[in-house]
Amino acid sequence: MERIDKQCVCESCEFKDIVFRHLDDADILELCNNKHENYYRKGDIIIYQGHRITDFKYLKRGLVKVYRHFSDEDEQIIAITKPFEFVNNIALIDGVFYNYSVSALEDTEICSVNMDFIRELLKRNGSFAIGLLTKMASMNNKIISQFLDIRRRNLTGKVAYVLLYFAREINHSMIFDLPVSRKEIADYIGMSTANVIRTLSEFKNDKIIKVYGKTIEIVDAGKLEMFSKKG
Repeated sequence: MERIDKQCVCESCEFKDIVFRHLDDADILELCNNKHENYYRKGDIIIYQGHRITDFKYLKRGLVKVYRHFSDEDEQIIAITKPFEFVNNIALIDGVFYNYSVSALEDTEICSVNMDFIRELLKRNGSFAIGLLTKMASMNNKIISQFLDIRRRNLTGKVAYVLLYFAREINHSMIFDLPVSRKEIADYIGMSTANVIRTLSEFKNDKIIKVYGKTIEIVDAGKLEMFSKKG
């Protein structure tokens, strides 16, 4: 992890338009005095499960996975999120310790704001409180909906769903580098790594996708969509 020292740009930050737009100039200045930015390289752990919550964090750049540890080799990926979607919202109000971990899937920039300051804002600024709680609810609903969408599909449908998610929601392109390993896909959809590898091979053999190492090209998005919906 590398600390980023730069001029405070809270006033022009995109996240301000999402949540912090309800703050006046004095609050924005105080926000700048209570926040810091950190740069994480791919693979770095941003939040450790079980550690005490001290900051309100949001993702400014990059991609992260949110997951729970069950053993050294076993984890369950809860969500894969992009900028301005991840905030450490699950335990914002009354949590003391994180019950999940977060790690960087690519080079990532996180903005952290002192949690006591955020809680003080919630108490004295109703518009800010509503804005932040609305954002938190939206993110939680997305995580729950995605979790249920994946769980109701069969193996083929799950892998198809994930590939389309990476293409459309994360990369906005039918050609993209997978930011996760086959094992992480398996952890995400609740299947074995062998089944994920086999399904990707079937998609490749059926000329639905092309695979160049970690690069995926979706050749037949319509057929992949059909598998995703039917699954």
